[in-house]
Amino acid sequence: MTASPPPALRCRGISVAYGEVKALAEVGLDLEPGRIHAFVGQNGAGKTTFARVAAGLVRPDAGALSIHGRELRFGRVAEARAAGVELVHQNFALPPSFTVAEAIEFGAGGGIGPFTRRRLHRRWRAHLRALDLDIDPRCRIRDLPIERQQGVEIARALVADAKVLILDEPTAVLPPPGIESLFRRLRGLKARGVTVILILHKLREVFSVADTISVLRGGRLVAGPIRRERLEPTAVGEMIIGPADAGALRQADREALVGTVAGAAAPGRTFDVPPPSPPPPARGSRESALRLTGVQTAGDAAGPPLDALSFRVGTGEIVGVAGVEGNGQRTLVRAIAGLAEVTGGEVRLGGTAVTASGLARRRSLGLRIIPFDRNVEGLSLTSGLWENWSAGTLLRRHLLAPISPSRLRDRCARALDAWDVHFATPSQPAGSLSGGNAQKVILAREIDDEALVVVAAQPTRGLDIRATAFVWQALRSARERGCGVLLISSDLDELFDVADRVLVMLSGRIVAEHVPPYDLAAVGRAMTGLAA
Repeated sequence: MTASPPPALRCRGISVAYGEVKALAEVGLDLEPGRIHAFVGQNGAGKTTFARVAAGLVRPDAGALSIHGRELRFGRVAEARAAGVELVHQNFALPPSFTVAEAIEFGAGGGIGPFTRRRLHRRWRAHLRALDLDIDPRCRIRDLPIERQQGVEIARALVADAKVLILDEPTAVLPPPGIESLFRRLRGLKARGVTVILILHKLREVFSVADTISVLRGGRLVAGPIRRERLEPTAVGEMIIGPADAGALRQADREALVGTVAGAAAPGRTFDVPPPSPPPPARGSRESALRLTGVQTAGDAAGPPLDALSFRVGTGEIVGVAGVEGNGQRTLVRAIAGLAEVTGGEVRLGGTAVTASGLARRRSLGLRIIPFDRNVEGLSLTSGLWENWSAGTLLRRHLLAPISPSRLRDRCARALDAWDVHFATPSQPAGSLSGGNAQKVILAREIDDEALVVVAAQPTRGLDIRATAFVWQALRSARERGCGVLLISSDLDELFDVADRVLVMLSGRIVAEHVPPYDLAAVGRAMTGLAA
């Protein structure tokens, strides 16, 4: 009788504590080889800590871990990689001065024999195209937008000789075609015997690709690994957030976040947005909170130039912007913020032309921005929470006005409490917070009583179910107070659930406008340039 192969990954009693916080508490499980295993849970549930333990980056306080029967010594990255463990981090880590081709070759452990740059670029251009990543292999990593840098990280990991491949939120920066292409590649790896561990937030993606599902909550393994076919999305959602939190979510949000698995990409699917309460004014009667008229910009590293772009956002209205990433969304935010030179057209906030004004002037008129990358553009991770929160207030003060750090710390603490941020002290560094709490710090700073326009760029990327619902409700509340909200998102489910209307952006232009009930197929055709 043939003995069964050892688990691809086996851990027993893995525990990790940071002070009084238990990141992992006696986690034990076996992962079958040649399968795709999804790990789900709220931000701070222990998913990334688990991945970092397996990759040798974190030394746990207790426990044991083996890969295909080979026990690993904790805290040794080289030993984990020698055993076949590859980890793709949520935050990119490739050398910024390298070209894309050089970075992938370096990460893939390329040989030291003679080569030409032309051959290197040709080799990795084909690999990038196979992942639906429209990236020039000659570009330097530092010159790429965040989402494309993460795409290169994924491409690098997929060419490594991995036996256990761990991907931490790999879909957060990919457009829908890229996600399906990535999943096809992962299924191919599974067929070759590679074990894949996916850390994901979206249950639609989990149920479309995973063979087993494991749920972490508060550092403990509360379920799994369980075969996907034995589970329902609603049950998994309640395991993730707990019955008490599940009951607190709006019914529409619970359905959008937990129940949108079957038919998520079905052609012709429509979505009826629940009416806000109280209902906003009729579209024609709204004043303009933000208006762009014929705006043109030069191209830069943020993406293609804006091409005669015109639209308006009314007061008390959420306008969504859909589009495959890299079609000018970043340039649009930079132009609204005054960080990209507008070479033609006009930008107005309320009734005031601000085309030639700087960011400080625009903020004084009520412009607020939730940036694309909270850890790079939104927060200084090494600075205290009160310093991050106070940045918006200080921009509106006179340069010679006195500053009281103690008063700012007190005000910050009250604001963070009001926004349900879980923190120990307003002086702790922002980098110590989970993704959801870090995003709430930005919300507390940006959505204030003086906000006229809130530009929210990918505000829920990388967030768990509960934090995502919190952001959605914050945007709805801003709308109900009369703010105009511009929501830029690559998640069509999010746009369809939250936005009053959706604009589609392609190559720096607005190519379509859609209103409820939304047609997914029609929006998808517009995003890819196939609309009639």
